[in-house]
Amino acid sequence: MKEEKLIITNDLITLGQLLKELSLISSGGMAKHYLNEHLVLVNDEVENRRGRKLYPQDRVNFIDESLIILIKREDSN
Repeated sequence: MKEEKLIITNDLITLGQLLKELSLISSGGMAKHYLNEHLVLVNDEVENRRGRKLYPQDRVNFIDESLIILIKREDSN
């Protein structure tokens, strides 16, 4: 399974924003449809809310894409 790290500079990002960042959707309105059609796990729990807040160290697993994204806050050093 492919594992990728995504560095975010804010304290959080929503699941819908993450979908756009990864180019899995082209607009925020498509997030709800994507989440209804694809199995997404956040920290090993099924998630279908596009507004779910994701924080550094959260694990997002896109089952259909066989991809795990590790959300990690960028250090300000």
